[in-house]
Amino acid sequence: MRMVSGPGEATDLVIALGGDGTILAALREYAGTGTPVFAVNYGAIGFLATVEPDELEEGIRHALAGGFDVLHLPVLVADTAQGEQIAVNDISFHRRQSGRVAELAYSADGHDLGEVRCDGLVVATAAGSTGYNLANGGPVLAWGVEGYVVSFIAPHTLTARALVVAPDDVLEVKNRSRYEEVDLTTDGRTSCAVAPQATVSIRLRRDSALLAQPLGATFYSRLRDKFGRLSF
Repeated sequence: MRMVSGPGEATDLVIALGGDGTILAALREYAGTGTPVFAVNYGAIGFLATVEPDELEEGIRHALAGGFDVLHLPVLVADTAQGEQIAVNDISFHRRQSGRVAELAYSADGHDLGEVRCDGLVVATAAGSTGYNLANGGPVLAWGVEGYVVSFIAPHTLTARALVVAPDDVLEVKNRSRYEEVDLTTDGRTSCAVAPQATVSIRLRRDSALLAQPLGATFYSRLRDKFGRLSF
C-alpha cells in the first residue's frame, strides 16, 4: 500500500490495494479523520475488501464518482504503559513462545469476571469477530451489533466462555503472572509487552474508521460469499 497523502492532509478517499492486513493498516491510519477507505482485495480472503481484483476498473470508477456506501466501524483502544494502542479488528494477549502458560484476569465495568490460565485472550470488534475470535470458537457479531467480544486461546479450564461486552463498558485485562510478560498485539501485529502484574484497559470507540462498501452490500452476503467459498 502506498500512501499518497498522510492523515494530517486533506484526503477525500483512500484506495488500498492488498489483503486484510493492508486494509486494516489504512483504516487505522485514517481512523478519526472522516476519510473512507476503498479496498481492493489482493489477499487470500479480503473480508474487509470493497471489491475484488476483477472488479478493479469498474470499482475505481465508482470510487472516484462516490458510488459507494460508507460503513462506520468502531475501533478498540487499549491504554498501555507504552501509550494508546488502536485496533480495528482485535487486540490480543499471548503468552511468550518460550514462556509459561499465561495467567490472565479480566473484569468488565469494574466487576471481576475471573482468571484464566490460557495461551491468550482475544478482544474483538464486530468487524474482527470473523478473525481470530472465530478461530477460538467465539461468536460472530454482525456488523452494526453494539458491543465487543472476549474469547480465549486454548484455555486450560472447562469454564472459560466467550463474552460479549456492552459497548460503553471498559474491559480490564491483568497479567497475573509474577515473572512472565505477555505480548499484546493489535490487528495481528505485536505492539508491546505487558509486564507481570500490569493491567491494560480496553474500550470501544464508536464510528472511528470508515470503510467503503458497494451500494446495497450486506454483512450476511459478505459472510456467505467469503466463508462459504472457503468451505468448498
